Amino acid sequence: MSEGGKGSSLAFGQVVIGPPGSGKTTYCHGMREFMGRIGRKVTVVNLDPANEAMPYQCAVDIAELITLPDVMENLKLGPNGGLIYCMEYLEANFDWLQEKLAAFGGHYYLFDCPGQVELYTHHDALKNVFAQLAKWNFRLAAVHLVDSHYCTDPGKFISVLCTSLSTMLHVELPHVNVLSKMDLIEQYGKLAFNLDYYTEVLDLSYLVDHLASDPFFRNYRRLNEKLVEVIEDYSLVSFVPLNVQDKESMRQVMQAVDKANGYSFGDQEHRSLEALMSAAVGADFHFTSTLAVQEKYVQSQDKAVKEEVMDL
Repeated sequence: MSEGGKGSSLAFGQVVIGPPGSGKTTYCHGMREFMGRIGRKVTVVNLDPANEAMPYQCAVDIAELITLPDVMENLKLGPNGGLIYCMEYLEANFDWLQEKLAAFGGHYYLFDCPGQVELYTHHDALKNVFAQLAKWNFRLAAVHLVDSHYCTDPGKFISVLCTSLSTMLHVELPHVNVLSKMDLIEQYGKLAFNLDYYTEVLDLSYLVDHLASDPFFRNYRRLNEKLVEVIEDYSLVSFVPLNVQDKESMRQVMQAVDKANGYSFGDQEHRSLEALMSAAVGADFHFTSTLAVQEKYVQSQDKAVKEEVMDL
């Protein structure tokens, strides 16, 4: 990236978005470590003015420009209004961001973004920031994280699908939806369908039928049917499962994002990736494939059913 990001060279990266608690900062930390292992130079850019405890080394931090506590105190705004003000302030100070990014030419960028959903579905400030980055020859993909526990509640999962679709249409970037915290899915409860039903967003009429068995949701069947029709008509939403401690899972997400933003790595990085994937389990990555997580989940459910039968 030359001349502060306006040259002919391309810069690649990810804007990591999603609701609060979906694991954005943990993802940035894990992906930075994973990419560093295969020789990719990674710069993490914190665009969340409320992010105070960052586990990663932050190269560019919006806190140098503005912080949410200062905005809330000085302008007497709440957290949501304060975040919107911070993003508008960032939009009005592109020169600050341009100067900071210019110091890391040739790097791959991870943008850790705020967790306020309205910023990705309604408000234009962050969208305009992403558009400005594109003018500076950044090739970005949006990585939208969603906590996998929503799979255990059909009503919430339909809501997540609507939010993901709205985000994809509003942000206007190549998009990868990710079901995060797959290593914890066993703790969330029983899934109504197999895991691939949720990742591939298969025939959602089954989900509506499942909801109709609940007395509360039975009265809203028609509404749920219409919401499902909107999601299926666009046919855009699907998910990549993620366990940030699983090397294979991280590789799948990384390759999905590289395909989305057009990043192509060389032979050396490819060899490093193969060496990492074939290496023994290390302290940072515990190799447990997503498929194994699903199999373990199914086995635990089968065991519970058998125990119930034995008790009868």
